[in-house]
Amino acid sequence: MKLLLDSTRCQGYGLCQEPAPDQIDLDEWGYASVRVTEVPPGGEADAEAAVAACPNSALRLVK
Repeated sequence: MKLLLDSTRCQGYGLCQEPAPDQIDLDEWGYASVRVTEVPPGGEADAEAAVAACPNSALRLVK
C-alpha cells in the first residue's frame, strides 16, 4: 500500500501529520510531504487516519 500526496491540493493545514507522524513531515508553513510512500507494516491504520484528516483530499492510499 502506498500513501500518495497531491501537493497541488495541500493547503497547509497540517492535520494529516498527527495520526501518521512517522509517514508525513510538515514544512515550516504546515505543508505536507510524504516521508516514505510505501506504508510500513502496521502503519495502515495511521495512513488511513491521515487520509481521512485531510480536508482537501490531498492524500490517498493506493494498493
